Amino acid sequence: MIICNVLNVTKHHGANLVLNSVSLEIKNDSRIGLIGPNGAGKSTLMRIIAGLDTADEGNVTRHRGLQTGYLPQEPTLPDDSTVLDEAMKARDYYAGMQKKIAGLETRMGKPEVYEDPDVLQSVIDEHEAALKAFEDAGGLNVDGRVIEMLHAVGFSEDEFDLPAGSLSGGEKKLLYLARLMATQPELLLLDEPDNHLDAEGKKMLERLVVDYPGAVVVISHDRYMLDVMVESIAELDVHGQHPGRDQLTMFSGNYSEFATDKRAALLQQQASYDLQQREITRLRKAIRRLMDWNQYVAHSKFVTRARNIEKRIDRMDTVERPILEPKRIGLEFGAERGGFKVLELKSICKRFGETAVLEGVDLLVTHGERVALTGQNGAGKSLLLKMMMGRERPSAGEVRVGARISIGYYAQEQETLDPDLTVVEEVRRVKDMHESDAYAFLGSFLFDFRKARRQVKTLSGGEKARLQMAKLMLMEGNLLLLDEPTNNLDIPSCEALEDAIEDYDGTVLVISHDRYFLERVARRVVEVREGKVVEVEVRE
Repeated sequence: MIICNVLNVTKHHGANLVLNSVSLEIKNDSRIGLIGPNGAGKSTLMRIIAGLDTADEGNVTRHRGLQTGYLPQEPTLPDDSTVLDEAMKARDYYAGMQKKIAGLETRMGKPEVYEDPDVLQSVIDEHEAALKAFEDAGGLNVDGRVIEMLHAVGFSEDEFDLPAGSLSGGEKKLLYLARLMATQPELLLLDEPDNHLDAEGKKMLERLVVDYPGAVVVISHDRYMLDVMVESIAELDVHGQHPGRDQLTMFSGNYSEFATDKRAALLQQQASYDLQQREITRLRKAIRRLMDWNQYVAHSKFVTRARNIEKRIDRMDTVERPILEPKRIGLEFGAERGGFKVLELKSICKRFGETAVLEGVDLLVTHGERVALTGQNGAGKSLLLKMMMGRERPSAGEVRVGARISIGYYAQEQETLDPDLTVVEEVRRVKDMHESDAYAFLGSFLFDFRKARRQVKTLSGGEKARLQMAKLMLMEGNLLLLDEPTNNLDIPSCEALEDAIEDYDGTVLVISHDRYFLERVARRVVEVREGKVVEVEVRE
């Protein structure tokens, strides 16, 4: 059964056309992964489906009484509210139902109702229907289900009284998700729910979505997660990027099946395009020959035949030339060779007051290694990277950087960017170059002239991530320290980063919870566990 139908939706942001005649059907058991490059309008489409934004043109038709739950990309929670208080806001959904039930009970007590048997019976029937709807929606057990969902997403009883505003980004998402799922909406809309989650958090999210009784539409750049959670892919292109194509295309299957099917379809389209172009070339040569003959032997039959061939060309269903390789960032790392010993940690300890976060960490990284640094959120991974950078001092132990080693650093929170500078000023701060060269360079990272002149603080998360990558390329470091580099990057940009690392002659140490990315780039995995660093066997 179709519970939501998006039909020919068009949406502008100012003068910018974001969505152009987009259509999408959502059934009651759908598991849809909504993918596409940054700026394609995925979040805008999600908000329109949720009823939080309106389309300029087109319609969104929802099944009568459809309950929708929406998880925003960056949920904000008040500092003066606890974890339990925020989760219990799930009750708000039932407030309207309870108000209706109370209103009907008040009506039953009025003389004009109870003195008229027909009217009274009508109100009683309505009251019973309202009570049943309340019970069917789970209103009688909402408090118990909230507690159950808080446990399901990983919160313990001891954490229920924590200030909600003090939670990490991943914890805020899980809390918001628990509140949503406690009401069991028929349609669950998740905008990048996996951002900021560690490996355990992602597995937990996957289990919840796979077992969810309603429909789910999820925006994600995590290809591994899309393989596990979804049964169809809706690919949304940036409007105008592929003229002649629908902006949204549906594919059956998970992400890996989508990637295979899409590649096969593009290759088939390329073959059809080549065949048609050869046929058009042959026909146009025939037209030229007929017109040449007409010059020497003036006869109307040559002109008529030439015109008939021209009409035949015009009647052809034109096969669009496929774009086999989507436009993506022009990332390429270059570096001079440094020493064999690139980085060494000797007995590193880090304490905050009486609390020891790291205790006796030893690690040696040598030239050319691809090392993944894994572990749960809060284990101390980012802290280790900052000590390698010299931005944090260990409480004890020593960080040794090898001879002729220059470091390029990608920060998870993007604090390496100056929010008040423009994009073009930010890259010229790294490398002295003519302004026109800076604009041309930024173009290869998908920043047009207008965007290159914007202040950094106005950029989206994906745009800031691409800008950090651009700076990293200009630094030409022979040791790359990357803290969650795939967060906020779209899939084509993730693939560009993977290719760049594969071709890189330097050394890479990366923190990431993106399993698809790590399987592609990591040759060695070390886990930060209980203050120590433990080697993990890499499966071939």
